[in-house]
Amino acid sequence: MKYKKLFTPGPTPIPERVLAKMSEPIFHHRTDEFKILLNRIEKKLQTVFCTKNPVYILTSSGSGAMEAAVVNLFRKGDKALTIETGKFGQRWGELCLANGIPVVRHQIEWGATPQPDEVKTWLTADGDFKAVFLTHSETSTGAALPLQEIAKVIKKNSSALIIVDGITSVSALPLKMDDWELDLVISASQKGFMCPPGLAFVACSEKAQTAINNSDLPRYYFDLRKYAQALESDFTPFTPATTLLSVLDEALTMMTEEGLHSIWQRHQKLATGTRAAMRALGLELLAKNPSNALTAVKIPKALREKNILQLLAEQGFIVAGGQCKLKDQILRISHLGYYNENDIIALIRALEDVLSRSGWEYPHHAGVTAFKNHCR
Repeated sequence: MKYKKLFTPGPTPIPERVLAKMSEPIFHHRTDEFKILLNRIEKKLQTVFCTKNPVYILTSSGSGAMEAAVVNLFRKGDKALTIETGKFGQRWGELCLANGIPVVRHQIEWGATPQPDEVKTWLTADGDFKAVFLTHSETSTGAALPLQEIAKVIKKNSSALIIVDGITSVSALPLKMDDWELDLVISASQKGFMCPPGLAFVACSEKAQTAINNSDLPRYYFDLRKYAQALESDFTPFTPATTLLSVLDEALTMMTEEGLHSIWQRHQKLATGTRAAMRALGLELLAKNPSNALTAVKIPKALREKNILQLLAEQGFIVAGGQCKLKDQILRISHLGYYNENDIIALIRALEDVLSRSGWEYPHHAGVTAFKNHCR
């Protein structure tokens, strides 16, 4: 079998000891065994989200958690503000519209980053908002939001709930939910949590929980009141993905062993090293404020007919391309989750070979050398 390594920003590689948990016998979820497992996971998730408040686990993708956030926080007539920095930021606006919520949508140039002063202007110009929806790490562009600074501006200038898509940022970038006074943060298992797809997480502040309890919008499976009530007894309101939860427990144990600050530092080191390598190869980054979860690299016009993604795949390296209007224009290289320096070096070497065979000129081994020099 040909070696394959994922460098996509979801799903991400799964550690061997985590994969091994998937082969264990399944167990019933209405048992003391499950209660002990869920209680243990909850405490570990609170550490990763930097919160003392509950973190609800949904059997869904991250988009399910996004919809849960939308349908649980509003009363009829409440208005939302979405700050959309790419494809997944736009999803916040689309979800609001789909669920009948009046929404003011500010769409930013893809790859750009809104500044706190801009957010203040939008807040004060467009009326009273029940919630502001943000994307901390925009997976479609590789851009990161100055979340702490923007959260301060929102708190100072409104009473709006601060809702954060942390799907590719939780564990990859510093995100301190309680300290930064964020009200609802979501993530998903197939990103920095090093697990297969299928689980989503919703962390709620007390203020968000009050809004959830008072919402009058239709909801059933994603009714977070049910999750709150069930969690009090260490259960879930619906059938959970028990095998995935066992897998998550092992992955969270690995994260605990490494330590959250060390995980943040590792992601920063790999990300900045990758960016240095791309620049050394003469390639341009898309994001003006890059995320530590992934690096979005512009494909030079001279190479867009060369099918760089396919050439990398033939060498066993699976890299994501651009989405929507960025299709065929960028590469998205993940360093999110289970990666080390040798993994990134292997990818850079493969990219150097592909670029060379495609006629792109650069100093010999410039990418690998830049990465190694940066990571010393």
